[in-house]
Amino acid sequence: MNDRFGTDRYGADVLADGWRTQGRRQLAQVEASRDLVIEVAEDGFCGAVVGVASGMVELEDRLGRRRLFPLGPGFLLDGEDVALVPPAPAPRDAGPQRTASGSFAAPDARARVARASRIFVEGRHDAELVEKVWGDDLRAEGVVVEYLQGVDLLDAALDEEPPSAERRYGVLVDHLVPRSKESRIADAIMRGPHGAHLLIVGHPWIDVWQCVTPRAMGIEAWPEVPRGIEFKVGVCRALGWPARDQTDLARAWQRILASVKSYRDLEPAFLGRVEELIDFVTAP
Repeated sequence: MNDRFGTDRYGADVLADGWRTQGRRQLAQVEASRDLVIEVAEDGFCGAVVGVASGMVELEDRLGRRRLFPLGPGFLLDGEDVALVPPAPAPRDAGPQRTASGSFAAPDARARVARASRIFVEGRHDAELVEKVWGDDLRAEGVVVEYLQGVDLLDAALDEEPPSAERRYGVLVDHLVPRSKESRIADAIMRGPHGAHLLIVGHPWIDVWQCVTPRAMGIEAWPEVPRGIEFKVGVCRALGWPARDQTDLARAWQRILASVKSYRDLEPAFLGRVEELIDFVTAP
């Protein structure tokens, strides 16, 4: 209805699109670029952006602790409310790019036909970690990674499809330390008929979880798990994570895996062994 001055004192149609947000202050959108220092409004956690993936941003505070938060509103920049958005993709001509393993990525590289040589990895989590960091390199080299349920089954797998000069096998084993069960099995296999075209290496830790650096996880050190308690369950309990069933343990692993952005988040003893295997199976 118009008043005597000819203006509509009730404004536009109240049912029109956007009527709910009229008058609300729009938050500034800020790209979550690496090293941007941002504060979480809810609890005051303040840190630098170290990664963005799957709708989440990872922040690292001055003590090296890392936490994940959903992108969007809920952040403060210089005391002002802002919404974090994914950073714009880097220009394609920005120069040579590196893979997560630190190698230079070949421009427009395509996966080559799979080699006969391959890498066996003991444990599903081990295989997922290798894929996350070295996946691009392995596809470029045509190297297939096969999941091995346990080193106890390696001898049978080799008998079924033996290695040869044209088909080398590399094997990555957990807890490969002197006088362990794993080292005894590995030594026996290497002395057997398949040893000439086989390389078995391993890291010293009980579980591949420990191959992720504590710094990447935002903790001081991996917990010590008493004998008699399953390692993954003990770690989850010590860190205050649920550990009721396999679903909880799977979620814990996804949380750990999400903290790995590149080779820098892995222990050197693990990095060296994987690189050694790749060199072995790709050698002319």
